[in-house]
Amino acid sequence: MPDISQIISDYGPWAIFTLVLIEDFGIPVPGETALISAALLASQGKMPITLLLPAAWLGAVIGDNIGYAIGRFGGRRVVVRYGAKVGITDRRLARIERFFARRGGAIVIVARFFVGLRQLNGIVAGIGCMAAPRFILYNAIGAALWVGVWGFGVYWFGQHFEQALEKFGPIVMYVGGGVAAVLAIGYVVWRFVWRRRRSGSRDRRSTSKTKN
Repeated sequence: MPDISQIISDYGPWAIFTLVLIEDFGIPVPGETALISAALLASQGKMPITLLLPAAWLGAVIGDNIGYAIGRFGGRRVVVRYGAKVGITDRRLARIERFFARRGGAIVIVARFFVGLRQLNGIVAGIGCMAAPRFILYNAIGAALWVGVWGFGVYWFGQHFEQALEKFGPIVMYVGGGVAAVLAIGYVVWRFVWRRRRSGSRDRRSTSKTKN
């Protein structure tokens, strides 16, 4: 894609609406990255936050509903057949379907915060024939939370970070860098432990099936 910042600068909230909408029915475009970048620009007064947030929310809601319609009326076979061109493989779809089956419809609310789930949660909900009113409600709530965190949250952080930097100078950078490093290390450790547990669980299931 062309430089994302240039697209945002040229088209403003319309760019965010379009990118988020496209991402949310399975097309691999940087919708979340675009929202974060736009929120930072808004914190610098280069874009109206009052237009950015509704545009991102509408794009998220409409995009997921398009995904839901694709899954509901196209079915799993059609989604896998044509979705392979944009990375929607049978294996990937099956993994997310299992996740939905374990967690239920409420996963629609938090799915936006996870790569893969965000792009495919509407499609999987449609394939699973989740009731449309239920999906629309959960989808709207999830979109509001997601836009609140990555839209308004980044906007608020951008405004207050500059003020803190002017007031406290390099201390803010050191503290912020330290917190970011701790979070990054914690995430890596969590992923390592989670993968080991998952691998161990698979080995136990495999051993159990062999014995049976």
